[in-house]
Amino acid sequence: MIPDEVGGIALARAYFDEVVEPLLRARFPALAYAAGRLGAGSDVLGLDDAVSRDHDWGLRLSVFVPEDRVGDVRDAVERMLPATFRGLPTRFPFTGQTDAVHHVEVESVAGFVTGRVGFDPRAGMTARDWLSLSGQAVLEVTAGPVFADRAGELTAVRRALEWYPDDLWRHVLACDWGRLAQELPLMGRAADVGDEVGSRIIAARLVQVVMHLAFLLERRWAPYAKWFGTVFRSLECAPRLEASLATALNAANAERRQRALGDALAELLQVQNGLGLTDAAEAAVPFWDRPYLHPNPVIVEQLLTGITDAEVRALPRGRGSIEQRTDNVDVLVSAAARRAAVAD
Repeated sequence: MIPDEVGGIALARAYFDEVVEPLLRARFPALAYAAGRLGAGSDVLGLDDAVSRDHDWGLRLSVFVPEDRVGDVRDAVERMLPATFRGLPTRFPFTGQTDAVHHVEVESVAGFVTGRVGFDPRAGMTARDWLSLSGQAVLEVTAGPVFADRAGELTAVRRALEWYPDDLWRHVLACDWGRLAQELPLMGRAADVGDEVGSRIIAARLVQVVMHLAFLLERRWAPYAKWFGTVFRSLECAPRLEASLATALNAANAERRQRALGDALAELLQVQNGLGLTDAAEAAVPFWDRPYLHPNPVIVEQLLTGITDAEVRALPRGRGSIEQRTDNVDVLVSAAARRAAVAD
């Protein structure tokens, strides 16, 4: 039995050190390989626990070799892996599968990253390449630990995906402020006509955008929904936002929700101004002569005015990245679908 406190990353490290690396060194002593725990799985983010063991958890590892050696290494791993390691089977079925197979994924760096994000970033990235990235797709390449990288290819890929170029960063920040502007006044309007459920739904959507904006401002890729709030709590600005966001979600009336969201936006504007991206004095202003708040339009204009790259300036205003366009999981988990969605 594996103690509950032993997570998937520690297990993968031991599996590599004690089983897979000795196998590679013995069979392919001159091979320039890389290895780590990358791809899907809560353990890649270091967030697995005892509950995680009910499916798709166990001895998992990614090994990267030159394209022309993938077949040879796969064959050797298949033949030479032991049946168990530390009391766990090296072969087991994933969810929806019946065949017990090993989960030492052998792939080229280019094949792996292209499968996750849709392209090899080392070849250069267009603005639309960047916009097609979901945070989760990037994290499946960049978040997990690397145990070895003899050729440096994996490190180069991860470095290329670290964060948006500055002009694209401004573009996606402006998009989040624009998304807030689209619905913040509607929250109070819905409540005024007796639609409390509708007002709460809008409030929840706005909280999600505020949290996404916080990730952007701290140059952090956001994971998918299960871990979105958990990782949000690790942001530097999270302690200053959590009370306001909780009030926006739980307040009994729209006025308190609006005030709480206004407080959260003021905190984020302070962060953004501190980064030199804007210098707006107020995060929110009155919406015409109605008793609702609206994000200060100056913020979006200042963000966009600072963009000098012609390709970025030509992007459709307000559409932003794939995560700002849709929350449809079937789109977000498909590199081809994401790229098609940002093509216009």
